[in-house]
Amino acid sequence: MPSRHFTTRTTATSLTDTVANTVRQMLIQGELRAGQRLSEAALSQQLDISRNTLREVFRILIKEGLLHHEPNRGVSVVVPSIADIIDIYRVRRLIECQSLEKAWPLHPAHKRMRDAVASAQQARDTKDWRSVGSANMAFHAAIVGLSDSERLSAMFEDLAAELRLAFGMLDDPEYLHAPYVDLNARLLQMFMEGQTAAAARELETYLVQSERMVLAVYARQMS
Repeated sequence: MPSRHFTTRTTATSLTDTVANTVRQMLIQGELRAGQRLSEAALSQQLDISRNTLREVFRILIKEGLLHHEPNRGVSVVVPSIADIIDIYRVRRLIECQSLEKAWPLHPAHKRMRDAVASAQQARDTKDWRSVGSANMAFHAAIVGLSDSERLSAMFEDLAAELRLAFGMLDDPEYLHAPYVDLNARLLQMFMEGQTAAAARELETYLVQSERMVLAVYARQMS
């Protein structure tokens, strides 16, 4: 996957920025899958934009490493490699654990963490594992939000999109997502009780466990 230059994303200043963010969210929510070829005609109609605008959006997301263009074959969603997954988790441990450890327990982002835990629990009850995965991404985005850094939040958004693509390639979403519903609830409780250092240590162990699980299943899928 090509290297990316992360920039601060503030309020969208153009239609292209807005639509690029919409497609990015489609990746994070699991609506687009790794390797999926994107039809200009269908996607421009779905997003209610011109093909020229969509091509500009494609250029942005190709530069970010989320889409791939192949001559005579068009644009498709990237397929993360094992090396990508290892690097994603390395960065996640650096930014998420620090964000959690240094934050004030009543930081406004704790409400987003709480809402994400509640959404995941509700989705688990109905066996809606894709929604559980989306709630999990929202929980971790809220942890990064504790840092009050727009740059880190923008970086995490790209990481979350790549990670969700990897998740989408795995056959058993329940196995992948179910254990982390209760773990997220535990992290939230520890954080709200002011045990931020302990919560950060727990999160680091959690992310190592998650990485090993994803890599093991991913390696079997790719073999």
